[in-house]
Amino acid sequence: MWETAPRENRKISIDERRAMIVEEVNRRSSIQVSDICEQFGVSEVTARNDLATLESGGALRRTHGGAVSIKRTITVTYPDQRLNKNVEAKRGVAEQAALFVKDGDSILVDTGTTTFEFVCCLTEFHNITIVTHDLSIATFAGANLPNAEVLLLGGVLRRDRQYATGFITNDILDKVYADKAFLATDSFHPDYGFTADNSGNAEVKTLMLEHSREHYMLMDASKVRRPDFIRYAGVNDFDAILTDYDPGTALASSIRDMDAKTRLITTDDD
Repeated sequence: MWETAPRENRKISIDERRAMIVEEVNRRSSIQVSDICEQFGVSEVTARNDLATLESGGALRRTHGGAVSIKRTITVTYPDQRLNKNVEAKRGVAEQAALFVKDGDSILVDTGTTTFEFVCCLTEFHNITIVTHDLSIATFAGANLPNAEVLLLGGVLRRDRQYATGFITNDILDKVYADKAFLATDSFHPDYGFTADNSGNAEVKTLMLEHSREHYMLMDASKVRRPDFIRYAGVNDFDAILTDYDPGTALASSIRDMDAKTRLITTDDD
């Protein structure tokens, strides 16, 4: 029930409707397009245009199928402002990845800005369990996904990136088995596969792959570059790799060369 519901039989202006949407999303933490359509008797196109306008004005943050309160999301942005880089590419990848989630799923979610965007797309799902070692992701999910159970893995906190690693993190992961794992990466190189910039992070990624049934890689094209410190996986370790585009067909060529059954999904239609 909306606390800011318009009086019956009174036509409201566009500005009034949008103000009510902002009040409601701040009260409830999140809102769906379908909620707006039902409350105001508008089309999905109109509701999405409202959300796009409000996001451009800094009033809320759009997600797949709705929006979340900017007051909640602003407290969990990454210290180095990585969320502000390649935003549209990451959101496109995240929205595609959310299509692989079903109600009731248990999912392992890796640290990263693209995986953060992915979790922002999960507001419509029910009875899901999110397991992550990323403090920002867990904080966002706890505040904005009331229908999800959130398990935050403990360990040694890497303050500059807000995630945990170490023997405690690994020990808990050893006791978990999930339906799906959604990973991010520091880099990909055709000759080396997927690599991480430190051993602790690589260990967590490896364990997430070992302790889940389906595996998905979420990355934007900027990750196709020189390899980082430690290799933890190849293209054949994933059911699907999702990216905005494939520079120089590096991913497609690697999949072909390894005769892998991995699906490559790009969000750039151009």
